Amino acid sequence: MDLSIESVLKKLIAGELTLEEARRRLSALNVRRVGELARLDVSRAYRVGVPEMILAEGKRSVDVAGLAIKVAIENGYALVTRASEVCVRELRRKLPRGFSLSYNEKARAILIKGKGYTFPRAGKVGVLAAGTADVPVAEEASIAAEVMGCKVLKAYDVGIAGIHRLFKPLEGMLKEGVVALVIVAGMEGALPSVVANLVDVPVIGVPTSVGYGVGIKGVAALMTMLQTCSPKVVVVNIDNGLGAGIFAGMIARRAKGPKA
Repeated sequence: MDLSIESVLKKLIAGELTLEEARRRLSALNVRRVGELARLDVSRAYRVGVPEMILAEGKRSVDVAGLAIKVAIENGYALVTRASEVCVRELRRKLPRGFSLSYNEKARAILIKGKGYTFPRAGKVGVLAAGTADVPVAEEASIAAEVMGCKVLKAYDVGIAGIHRLFKPLEGMLKEGVVALVIVAGMEGALPSVVANLVDVPVIGVPTSVGYGVGIKGVAALMTMLQTCSPKVVVVNIDNGLGAGIFAGMIARRAKGPKA
């Protein structure tokens, strides 16, 4: 079956396809096959506002490289999360001409961009990490928000154990006009509740797997955040910086308006 846009439109105009049949065939164009490995949803950004991103964890580096390059060619960029140094080397070796690669070692994230590619501009978001051990997840959230077009303001090691360190950076973020805050915390996970009761913007809590025995690899922090008494805190899964950054980016886009 010929699934090119041109052929579908020609058949629609010629009366060979109904409107519904044309819609179904065009929907199929959202999917691209990469060998026999995976199907890439390269039109996801236009359909739901969030582009397809590649989780490298558990995959062979050669497969990750193939997927990432395909996405980058289709979309102008590709974001690979939870990537190893082996994936970085494989991608550098196969990177097409005209594309650049940057690797955030803390976040374990690879960003591939075509020459001259820029992300659509959205608003400003803030990312706070309670402790330095929470920084990798906070960095993942920051990169995700940047890919969504946000300017990201960051402050790390501002948890409740040293609560005096929180107020100055938080005040600065509010003065800059952030429209959402991503709060990353392990241990007992109290920081999102504290911040939420100091600010007038949405707060996204990210529990991390940082903590001692009874913390159960982030479960204690997750339960604290879910049990918050602040009604404007939403919570993502343990260590899910990516999801938090994307959600913050969606808030920023809507705050800027429908043309963002």
